[in-house]
Amino acid sequence: MIFKVVILTLLAVVIISLGAALVAMARGDRSDRMLKSLIWRIGLSVAIFILLLIGQATGLIAPHGLG
Repeated sequence: MIFKVVILTLLAVVIISLGAALVAMARGDRSDRMLKSLIWRIGLSVAIFILLLIGQATGLIAPHGLG
């Protein structure tokens, strides 16, 4: 259960990072704030993917069929 909460929390942080990059882009900010936000998003997305692979390999999460 805690594993799923961690994944959902990381997904929320990814969305917040995207929002921060959008705000920086909309303001026309010339600093590297947008770049840092997007780098965080990419890093967190990779971390989520790796955590999902680890979770499946260890049995913390299990795939299921649609039917």
